[in-house]
Amino acid sequence: MAENIHFRILEDIAHDLSGDVNFPTCLDAAVLVRNTLKDPFANIERVAQAVGVEPLISSKLLRLANSVAYNRSGQTISDLTTGIGRLGFEVVRTTSLAVAMDQMLKSRHLAAYDQLARRTWEYSIQVAAIGRVLARRLGRVSPDEAMLAGLVHKIGVFYLLYRAAEYPEYRNNESGMIELIEGWHESIGESLLHILGLPERIIDALNTHKVQQAIETPCSVRDVLYFARLLAEDKPSWDSMQSTDDEARTASDRARYADLLEEAAEDIFEIRTVLVG
Repeated sequence: MAENIHFRILEDIAHDLSGDVNFPTCLDAAVLVRNTLKDPFANIERVAQAVGVEPLISSKLLRLANSVAYNRSGQTISDLTTGIGRLGFEVVRTTSLAVAMDQMLKSRHLAAYDQLARRTWEYSIQVAAIGRVLARRLGRVSPDEAMLAGLVHKIGVFYLLYRAAEYPEYRNNESGMIELIEGWHESIGESLLHILGLPERIIDALNTHKVQQAIETPCSVRDVLYFARLLAEDKPSWDSMQSTDDEARTASDRARYADLLEEAAEDIFEIRTVLVG
């Protein structure tokens, strides 16, 4: 019965992923920014032109450029090109995707799954903030890449929720929706990130189950994402990353980086305020 419920949507999504992806409109600007950043000859002016197509992303970037984290000098700027120069292209990519995902969360398509979507997004923000703090402390991984990995590691969930709104079999069927997410969000998320042109190390980070056991020092984006997910609170009930892990080792890993959570609280607030609020 479950296979019959999921067959149609999975067949349609597979068709989309092999051709023109049915992206939500709110992701169009992020895709445009992605395409511009893929050009090795792209300069700040061209990136600013692409970003300027979506005023919401532009305003978020300026707000971020003037935040405490990126404005150490205290000099306020109002020019988008200068702001992008201060932030760097990686932050531009992260911000455009974060804003697009937040807008997708607020779309009417996800209204039926509002609680599930918001909890997943809140969890993603926590993972992103903890990952950024951990990467900053270790100095082996770019904090901006760690944050990006955290923000997009559940993109498959949002895409499935968005598409499921078109199918009557998922209306008032939370158990069916969760079953669909559990079985397919990782592979679909990986395909979406490939299409969005994210670096392989970010896409590879989604496979945190490949992380070797008893890591002494996280040294890759995937390692950092693993520990960020381990430390984040309020995991969605269907996120079973720990289902096969040894409980004693998991508790030990949590204890090693528990002090990060207090520091990460500030980053969680910043990400919420700048990218979402």
